Order: sequence, then structure tokens, then C-alpha cells
Amino acid sequence: MKAINIKDKHALFSKQWHPHRIAMVDNMQVILAKIKGEFVWHSHENEDELFQVVKGTLYMQFRDRTEVVKEGEIIVVPKGVEHNPSTKNDEEVHLVLFEKLDTAHTGNVKHEKTQTEYPNI
Repeated sequence: MKAINIKDKHALFSKQWHPHRIAMVDNMQVILAKIKGEFVWHSHENEDELFQVVKGTLYMQFRDRTEVVKEGEIIVVPKGVEHNPSTKNDEEVHLVLFEKLDTAHTGNVKHEKTQTEYPNI
């Protein structure tokens, strides 16, 4: 058991849309990600996802609206809800995500941005 510095861990990688695992809590994983631009529309049939913005502004697109999530804020996307995380103005956004270990990166959607393995850092 040691404290984990989220900013230090974010500094260890530069690849965007590629999650990195920093901890596990029971059957949940704590993931860091850097994002820029638009992701891919997807949903998770059996899992909720929690996004915390550490740096920047996240635009969580839903089919009927877009929620703006600022630094220090979180948003929970309920299971089954189609969503598409994005950023604007070429900004890189740093995130912490909490999700079940078996959560697929892009749900049932297969895309060039889909990742199947998350490095532990």
C-alpha cells in the first residue's frame, strides 16, 4: 500500500485513447487515460463507467445532449447508455476512470481505437 500520484502516473505515457491501469479495487480497475479529439460511439451493456477529469474539459456526448465535464468533476455513464467522449480545440484531456475489470474499451464496437490490454503503470 502506497500513495499513487495521478499526475506523476499521467507523465509516464503519451499515447492517447490508450488506458493504463494504476490500481485495482475488488473487481474494479482504476485507469488513467489521455484523450484528444473524438472517440467512438459505444455503450457498455452491463457496466457503468465513472470518468473524472484531472486536466482539461471533457465533452461527453450522448445522443440527445452533450455534458461538459470540467477539471475536478466526474460523470457516471450508466450501463447501456450510448456515449462518445471528446475534446475540443485540440486540447489533451487527462482522465481517471473507474470500471469493472471486464469492461470492454469500446463496448461491442470494434474500432481502430479499441484497446484490449491495459498496461499496468
